[in-house]
Amino acid sequence: MSSSTAAARRLATGEAIGVSLAEEAAIAVSYDGTTHAVLMGTPDDLEDFAYGFSLTEGIADPNEIEAVTPEKTALGIDLRIWLKPDAGQRFIARRRRTVGPVGCGLCGVETLEAAMRVLEPVTGDCVITASDLDTAIVAMSDGQALRDATGATHGAGFYVPGEGLVALREDVGRHNALDKLAGSLIRGGQTALFAHGAAIMTSRISVDLVQKTAAMGVPVLIALSAPTTAAVAAARSAGIGLVTRARTAANAEILCRPDRFGLD
Repeated sequence: MSSSTAAARRLATGEAIGVSLAEEAAIAVSYDGTTHAVLMGTPDDLEDFAYGFSLTEGIADPNEIEAVTPEKTALGIDLRIWLKPDAGQRFIARRRRTVGPVGCGLCGVETLEAAMRVLEPVTGDCVITASDLDTAIVAMSDGQALRDATGATHGAGFYVPGEGLVALREDVGRHNALDKLAGSLIRGGQTALFAHGAAIMTSRISVDLVQKTAAMGVPVLIALSAPTTAAVAAARSAGIGLVTRARTAANAEILCRPDRFGLD
């Protein structure tokens, strides 16, 4: 768990205390030696992140990745991802079409069409009941050790009815947390679960998080916070069941596909 202790003082009393801070590092994501994006993130579970980021950004399928080698440098981490030839050629072609800086969220995107791309329909069979939602939210809260220590991270979890919370990842960046979650399931040989479960985010939901969820083929997205208008439109387009402000089932708001929550 990436955290460290810093010296601080209580405002009211002047008492000297130690506080836990979440680690944050610059992470350069490169493919076949060419940098694709530089972002800030928690330097944990970087192999998971490499696989999840590659999938959700449409760069490579998991079976097209030959190797992942995180390298620490004086300034941060060079996350080196090596692709099989066909995927490498696609990446080169993509780079030739991309001009200008890239960053977290919509990485390597320079056109409105790419930013608001049409999503393939998500057809999984998951149904999340009110009881499932309450169970999932409690499990998420109980599992966020880095948040408990630092109060500074987002969480992304994956819940399967009948199995419970099968994976959880944390990061200072909400996009990174979702990518790490995807990668953890990929590397664990659990991609078959994508169509039968729900992704859970502790953060607000923006359009790029819906796009990543759709790329995973996950039919339900649960958020403890609120969505944007673009996120709701994207979820409707992809057929993703979206429920937000879901700190409890009693207060949750279903915005898309009520049938995915057992409602007509």
